[in-house]
Amino acid sequence: MKVAVFSTKPFERDPLASALAPRHEPRFLEPGLHAATAPLASGCSAVCAFVNDRLDAPCLDALAALNIRHVALRSAGFNNVDLPAAQRHGITVARVPAYSPHAVAEHAAALLLTLNRKTHRAFNRVREQNFALDGLVGFDLHAKSAGVVGTGKIGARFARIMLGFGCRVLASDPAPDPELLRLGVEYLPLRDLLAASDIVSLHCPLTPATRHLIDAKALAAMKPSAVLINTGRGALVDTRALIAALKQGRPAAVGLDVYEEEADLFFRDLSGEILQDDVFARLMTFPNVLITAHQGFLTREALANIAATTADNLDGFERGSPPEPNLVTPSLFA
Repeated sequence: MKVAVFSTKPFERDPLASALAPRHEPRFLEPGLHAATAPLASGCSAVCAFVNDRLDAPCLDALAALNIRHVALRSAGFNNVDLPAAQRHGITVARVPAYSPHAVAEHAAALLLTLNRKTHRAFNRVREQNFALDGLVGFDLHAKSAGVVGTGKIGARFARIMLGFGCRVLASDPAPDPELLRLGVEYLPLRDLLAASDIVSLHCPLTPATRHLIDAKALAAMKPSAVLINTGRGALVDTRALIAALKQGRPAAVGLDVYEEEADLFFRDLSGEILQDDVFARLMTFPNVLITAHQGFLTREALANIAATTADNLDGFERGSPPEPNLVTPSLFA
């Protein structure tokens, strides 16, 4: 199958080529996929899209006009796809639901540890021969309450990491994980979790119901001393509300691997340009905010798994349907 692979990054090209080339004909493209770039897929039967590609109705209209019937997502999330529009055109969509829950969960833990023990600030001080410890005081994770919002594969893995630190782990999810319950994780309504947690980590998908899940009211419900971590999707957090709360001294620290408007920023080198996003620029002024550019997935194991599952999904397209757990339907977006 000929497949146009949009938003190809240097770090993923070799794994993708190794996984796809034996059975498929990948056309690697650097531009992101949106309505204006869709014609680059001419002559292909499928497109392969990355996390910030924009598969809205105009884009899917353009793909359908090219007789493209399949979309293979190189991500677990699918909020960037207009699923009803895909269904209208008979375009099948598949994702990579579990490329490496360890990678993202461990990155969430890395953000938490860095913010708590301020190792990023200590690193810069020592390089300048400043060995003072003032301002670097952290806290023991042991016996703290860690709130996990969303206990799918990634959230469940993060919960286990926090249990390993000796935390009391709280969770909020419509479908409690029986194994986590057995391990002693307590499930609570979201507002109760926010009020009780010293650490709040977001691991739920972005849907209409979870957009701005962490808004002004949610931030006000959190402890002023809490640490907020988001490695899920940027729009789970209302960024403007977060900035307003930070100006008032809460939460105590924030670690973000995702951002609401990241599509215009992340996965590119803008170091020689003037930053046009005033909201993001304001966010970066806070000394207690740590931002990474959507790198939670970036491990060798995850890249290999993403490539292998993408190849399996393309194989499934040729057979008539991708593996059932990978298939994305409008009902999932409800």
